[in-house]
Amino acid sequence: MLDALRHLVQDSLPGTPGAHSRVHPHDVRVAACALLLELANADGHFSALERSRITGMLQRWFGVHAADAEHLLAEAASARRDAAGAFVFTSQLVQEYDVAQRTVVAELLWEVALADGSVDDAETALISELAQALELDPALLAKTRPAH
Repeated sequence: MLDALRHLVQDSLPGTPGAHSRVHPHDVRVAACALLLELANADGHFSALERSRITGMLQRWFGVHAADAEHLLAEAASARRDAAGAFVFTSQLVQEYDVAQRTVVAELLWEVALADGSVDDAETALISELAQALELDPALLAKTRPAH
């Protein structure tokens, strides 16, 4: 099932999987990455472990190479700084992703939250807010949370 969802995310992107070498600010991948960064910074500290986890996600789920993942991360960080809030990005994802693809994003949010081994209350609250903005059913969100 995870492979099917991975293909859903990759299939929403132009070109062939693994061939995405250009990133521009309106790329839906920037919006998804910005949400991951929002969560990683929820505690006021963006750790090297969180950065590594997100970079790996970009390679695995969005089909970019390591250098392109770094570029995508930089674009998302810039977009996040310039945005009025995370809900700019959730709106774009609701418009461009179906519910299965948005569910994958929720799963990735949980992975980022667990990068340091535990999920704190602020991270849980932010994931709930983002999932609501992503128009995900709370029961579905509960199913995406890993059992750690």
